[in-house]
Amino acid sequence: MGCYTVPTAAFIVHKVLQRKNKNLQNLHHNRLSLLLLGGTLFGVVDHAWNGELLFGKEGLVLDLLLGVTITVSIFIVWGVMGVVEKWRASTGVKQ
Repeated sequence: MGCYTVPTAAFIVHKVLQRKNKNLQNLHHNRLSLLLLGGTLFGVVDHAWNGELLFGKEGLVLDLLLGVTITVSIFIVWGVMGVVEKWRASTGVKQ
């Protein structure tokens, strides 16, 4: 359960912050929302597939740690995407 609750919580917090702060309403932050939502969807599908929608075999603590790892990985990928996007803009490389 914790595997998908962490990216879900991050998605909800990010969406709330986006709605309150106009500076976060851009393509870059929309991509983060989609990545977090994808992490959530992956976790739900994985747990449903294995018949562990509410509780995993590993236990809650390990499941939460996996959720934190997934969420941190999403933020790292999002950061790399931002760096690549800025680099492309500065060098004039087309997509």
